[in-house]
Amino acid sequence: MRRVTGIGGVFFKAQDPEKLKAWYQRHLGIIPDEGGYISFEWREKDDPDTVGYTVWGPFQHDTKYFHPSTKPYMFNFRVENLDVLLQQLRTEGVHVDDRVEEYEYGRFGWIMDPEGHRIELWEPPRGGETG
Repeated sequence: MRRVTGIGGVFFKAQDPEKLKAWYQRHLGIIPDEGGYISFEWREKDDPDTVGYTVWGPFQHDTKYFHPSTKPYMFNFRVENLDVLLQQLRTEGVHVDDRVEEYEYGRFGWIMDPEGHRIELWEPPRGGETG
């Protein structure tokens, strides 16, 4: 089983996320979606009819979303089978958050690396992604 299939997103803390997004929009032409995130769309190599995306998004500097990590950023990796992967990681001694969340755009779980970085694992919905 493949564990990580790609980068789903890069998230980081910012003093003023809205001002920062406006700067990126003005100077680099990167336009946020309705949710305030930047989604870079692409096509699956082995299935060009399937659209995927990688999200870039600043969070408020005092967000608790990265908790228990105190690091200023969090990676989101795309995975194929979240439940199996989380179980494998537990048996390998990796710190795995007990919480798993499910939305129309996929399922999410979290782990911590040895240096305290929170890593979000995202299993996109089967049959294409929605954003």
